Parts: sequence; structure tokens; C-alpha cells
Amino acid sequence: MANEVRDRIDLMTINCEKELTLAVIGGKWKLIILWHLGLKGTKRFSELKKLIPHITQKMLTNQLRELEEDQLVFRKVYPEVPPRVEYSLTEHGESLVPVLKMMYNWGKNYGEQVIWKDGRTCQETAL
Repeated sequence: MANEVRDRIDLMTINCEKELTLAVIGGKWKLIILWHLGLKGTKRFSELKKLIPHITQKMLTNQLRELEEDQLVFRKVYPEVPPRVEYSLTEHGESLVPVLKMMYNWGKNYGEQVIWKDGRTCQETAL
């Protein structure tokens, strides 16, 4: 598992821990996936797709695979017909929840003070 992470993330180009963090959780969808799993707990693929309507099925699959490789998301497959797969946060993923909350609060405050001065707000669910 750790070798897969090293293969995907070029550690020779990363200068510091901040860059490593961004390499692992960066991108348009990973934080949103982690947010929903942290907010609402274990979810099936179709539930995540409904929570993130603008993500394609292929992108959701790829992002979940990378999060699993990076040991932030746990994928549990039940031996049933049809197969049932559930996703949840690992310990490393859970450790990001306070950071996600701080980022949410920062974005909310920034939005209210800078972006949406007219009183409009974002339609996101608070954690």
C-alpha cells in the first residue's frame, strides 16, 4: 500500500509537509468526498454520487481509489449478490475532520465577509 502511494506521489519533487498534504488531499473532489464521509459516516458509492451530483462516476471511482491507496478511506466489500461496497474514513482520514471543519469555517467567514456581502450564503451543510 505505501509503495503505491510513493509511486503515485513523486516524493523527490515535494519540498515539505505542506506539499505532501496537498499532494494527498488536493484536487477538486477529494476534500468534498472526505467531508461527506466525515459528516455523514459510512456511505455506499451511489450515496456519495448523490451527495456530489457534479462528479462523474469515473472521477468518483478514481478519487476513492486514490484516497484508499493513501489510507484515508477504507473500502469494505460485502460478499453478497449483488456485491455491496461501503466507504468510510480510516484513522488517518478521521484525523482530517478537524482540519476540514476549520476550512469550512474559514470559507464560511470569508464568504460572508468578502464574497457574499449581500447576505447570500453557500448551500453547504455545516459539520
